[in-house]
Amino acid sequence: MVTGGCSGLGYAAAERLRAEGADVITFDLQSSADVVVDVADDAAVAAASTSVGAVDVLVNSAGIVGANVPLLETTAADWQRVLGVNVLGTVATMRAFIPGMVERGWGRVVNIASMAGKDGNPGLSAYSASKAAVIALTKSAGKELARTGVLVNSIAPAVIATPMNAETSPDVLAHITSLIPMGRVGRADEVAELIAWLASDRVSFSTGAVYDISGGRATY
Repeated sequence: MVTGGCSGLGYAAAERLRAEGADVITFDLQSSADVVVDVADDAAVAAASTSVGAVDVLVNSAGIVGANVPLLETTAADWQRVLGVNVLGTVATMRAFIPGMVERGWGRVVNIASMAGKDGNPGLSAYSASKAAVIALTKSAGKELARTGVLVNSIAPAVIATPMNAETSPDVLAHITSLIPMGRVGRADEVAELIAWLASDRVSFSTGAVYDISGGRATY
């Protein structure tokens, strides 16, 4: 199961996992999704999970940037929208699909966070806070599920060339790109390789971890 699987990192992840022989189902708002659902709607996610059935790998890629404005210009509605998708949407799918993984004794969860969740990006306070929450959620769930056979890890990309970042204001995008020592933005297929690894049997002793894919931007 890949949320946000019709574009950006989600699409790249779905394609890479299919190339490895996985039977991939996508959740997205776009009509091309296997299941059209808003991950921010907990009841809708629960209902959709019932129709989908057993899932062994969950990739939470659905996300939004939200308003590109200073903190003091944000509204409660801005925060509720971003946290609703990026945090509560991730929680909804984890609550829906992980119980089956635990019952079967095997599962992989990959949550897409962001370097913004570590460093905080100016003008993106809600987005940065939401991705910090995804990181903490991953660490908590990883510890809770450590002896179940279900591994929960997250990825913290820097700027990646995706439709979502195409909507980021040019000045904000220029600033966060300038922080990357490699001097370029990342590609979705590069992130998909890391997702595929974390979704596989090749990972067995890592859970609750954050894997940076940042062109050297990460400082901790």
